[in-house]
Amino acid sequence: MSSCMSGFGGMPSAELKSKGLRQLKEEHPPLRSQMEGLFSLTQKIDKDIEIEVNFQELITKVKEFQAALDPHSEREEGVLFPMMGTYIGTTSGPIAVMEYEHDQAKAHIKSFLEQAAGSSASPDELKKLAGYIQNAYFILTEHFNKKENVLFPMAERMLSNEEKEELYQGIQKIK
Repeated sequence: MSSCMSGFGGMPSAELKSKGLRQLKEEHPPLRSQMEGLFSLTQKIDKDIEIEVNFQELITKVKEFQAALDPHSEREEGVLFPMMGTYIGTTSGPIAVMEYEHDQAKAHIKSFLEQAAGSSASPDELKKLAGYIQNAYFILTEHFNKKENVLFPMAERMLSNEEKEELYQGIQKIK
């Protein structure tokens, strides 16, 4: 489904003047940092480096990441996407792709946490479970790039000044 965004790739980048769009973009670096830490742990698990210790740390860090990711996703799904959807629709195209990627990443994280809970699995099974987090990492890395380079600039050009203020006010309500 990611190919749906390719048709929008030729748009020139726009400076984000909207406070709300800037805030959403500024939430990415700390999330990316957490994602890099998660990926690093999965790599240690793959390389048989203190598998059990790193797996337990991975569980803890995934829960922390999920707690940071969920409100960010909610700001987009609950405020930005519907606003943009009034112009470009939500059942196909960029918004549908963004929501699909959110769903996929969340599903991988959920599967990991559900299956990892109280797991006394073998090292190979722990590696397989860590693969859920690797999949989420790859999805979200590409997803963030699409938002920063395509979706946010598109919203900057598309939304009126009043809508940009409404976006900012709306995302402030989600903590």
